[in-house]
Amino acid sequence: MDLLKKILEFELFSLGAYSLKVSTLCMVFLIIIFTKIVLGILKKSMFRNKGVNEFNEGNTYSLFQIIKYVVWIVSFGLILETLGIKVTILIAGSAALLVGVGLGLQQTFNDVISGIILLSERSIRISDILEIDGDIVKIQEIGLRTSKGLNTDDISIIIPNSLITTNKVINWSHQTHLNRFRINIGVSYESDVEFVIKILNESGKEHPEVDHKKPIEARLVGFGDSSLDFQLLFYSSSIFGSDRMKSDIRRVIRRKFVENNIAIPFPQMDVHVKQN
Repeated sequence: MDLLKKILEFELFSLGAYSLKVSTLCMVFLIIIFTKIVLGILKKSMFRNKGVNEFNEGNTYSLFQIIKYVVWIVSFGLILETLGIKVTILIAGSAALLVGVGLGLQQTFNDVISGIILLSERSIRISDILEIDGDIVKIQEIGLRTSKGLNTDDISIIIPNSLITTNKVINWSHQTHLNRFRINIGVSYESDVEFVIKILNESGKEHPEVDHKKPIEARLVGFGDSSLDFQLLFYSSSIFGSDRMKSDIRRVIRRKFVENNIAIPFPQMDVHVKQN
């Protein structure tokens, strides 16, 4: 027992009136281990339901992330106090320094505040599919400063949180898992409008990922310079694979147009030369 007491009281480092003992170092390790154990138990209890849906999973993940950051901040404060560093005095003494650091890391703090907003507001959740700057991204992780997503090319993208909170972002998963898509196409002016609409509707119905309970609608949307402009509208739950699905439907449309002698015109311009 005396040997253990001597080991704990052994002085590792001293500077003036300050000294670092083995007991202090052990206490720091105990705080870190205790924090990890508490967070581990909390995580298991919050995610113990295996059958939870993606919506509730996103809510639980956001709540756990906020709790985790708060717990680690408290633990860090306890570690500083254990090491003999007064947190209140440290904050007061470094106020001017913190202002300078804050100006230099303004964008980083902006991202951190945005991360807190995302985690607390929960407008964006795990597994949500977003459209950011024209890129379709499936959110995999929401961090304090950045979020991680996977695009349609299976490439991981690191997104600063401020980009999500300050820019216009389309959340395809926010209200429903069934969304409407559209395909634009033009045909020659000699084509039969009603027949083109019929072919477009048939082309949409042929694809297995198109929802047949919702209406599939083809429209004449405009008179272009070289073509009659049509639009095919349909619903599908394949949000992340929408580009592949649209490509398949365009191939069907192309095949049916060729079979029925419907031309897709290329842009052209008639030039008239006027002689004096």
